[in-house]
Amino acid sequence: MKITRLKKMTMMAMFSAMAYVVMSYCRIPMFADAPYLQYDPKDIIIVIAAFIAGPFAGILISVVVSLVEMLTVSETGPIGMIMNVIATVCFVWPAAMIYKKKKTFIAAVIGLAISVVAMTAAMLLWNYLITPFYQGVDRAVIKQMLIPIFLPFNLIKAGINMGITLVLYKPVILALRKSGLFTEQN
Repeated sequence: MKITRLKKMTMMAMFSAMAYVVMSYCRIPMFADAPYLQYDPKDIIIVIAAFIAGPFAGILISVVVSLVEMLTVSETGPIGMIMNVIATVCFVWPAAMIYKKKKTFIAAVIGLAISVVAMTAAMLLWNYLITPFYQGVDRAVIKQMLIPIFLPFNLIKAGINMGITLVLYKPVILALRKSGLFTEQN
């Protein structure tokens, strides 16, 4: 059975709200040298939504949550929003595309593992390109931060998100099925 359009929109709104709430209340700075690098678990919720509603839904939720974050709690403005969207899309898109083709636990693991690598690589590049403007520092300073700060931050963040997603996905699907919001066999 297909997800109806109204149910899909309801789920997307619900997941967007949940992602925003966990981002707002669960921000953990990880490096004193880069306090703007904070772990938050919103990507877990967004990738679960993308597993359910598809990769494009994941992208839309990423943009919406990042925009609302920028307008409410972010101290990094439009540049932070752009970086959040890039990071989340790089984490969500590969996993959701792979899972869409084959909805198995192994496909989810492979997709999420590829997502960890994709997000980490993309964020090394984008931090190198964009962070000098945001921080007002020379690119050489950022280059020296790539391996000791940006690499571990993104690997840890994406790795935690992968692990928690794998633990939470099935219980979330079961709860949505019980509520009647999700009836498609997954």
